[in-house]
Amino acid sequence: MTGPRITPGGRGEVGLFAWAFARISGRVTGTTPPKLFLTMARRPALFRGWLRFAGRLMPGGKLPRRDTELVILRVAHLRRCAYEFEHHRRLGARAGVTADDLSRIQAELDEPGWTPRERALLGAVDVLVAHRNLDDDTWAGLRAHLDEALTVEFLLLVGHYDMLATFLTTLRIDPDGPRR
Repeated sequence: MTGPRITPGGRGEVGLFAWAFARISGRVTGTTPPKLFLTMARRPALFRGWLRFAGRLMPGGKLPRRDTELVILRVAHLRRCAYEFEHHRRLGARAGVTADDLSRIQAELDEPGWTPRERALLGAVDVLVAHRNLDDDTWAGLRAHLDEALTVEFLLLVGHYDMLATFLTTLRIDPDGPRR
C-alpha cells in the first residue's frame, strides 16, 4: 500500500484551531502544515491533549534542547521513521545538532565525537527501544548524568517519540514538504 492510510484532514475535518495551528507550525519549521497534526487532529480532543503533553517534553522540557533533539533523532533512526527524522533534523539544527552528529546518530554509538553524557543518553535510548526497559548498568550510566526529575522526563521523551514513530509509520505518513 502506498500513500497515507488516513488522509490528513482539512479545515472542515479537523476544526479551525488544529488547521490554524498546523499552518503556523509549518511556517515556523519551513514546511507545509505538518501532516502529523492534521491526521491526529481528526480526533480533536485527543489532539489538544497530546499537544499539551508533547509541548511539556519539547520544547518545554528541562533537558537541554540539544540532548532532547539527539534523543528524538536516535529514536527516529532506530524505528526507521523518516517523518520523525526529517522533522527533527530541521529542529535539531536550530539546537546545535550538526551534520556530523546526524551521521553519528545513524551509526554505532562507539563512534568518536560523543560526550560521555550523550553516549549514556543515546545508549539508554537504544536499550529502551529494543527492550522497553533498562538493565542495571544502563540505568547507572544514565543516572550518572540525570537527576530523578530529568530521568522521568527522559523516559517519557523516549516513550513518546517511540509512540509517535508507531503512529507515523503505521499510518504511512510521509515527511512534510518544504514550504513554498
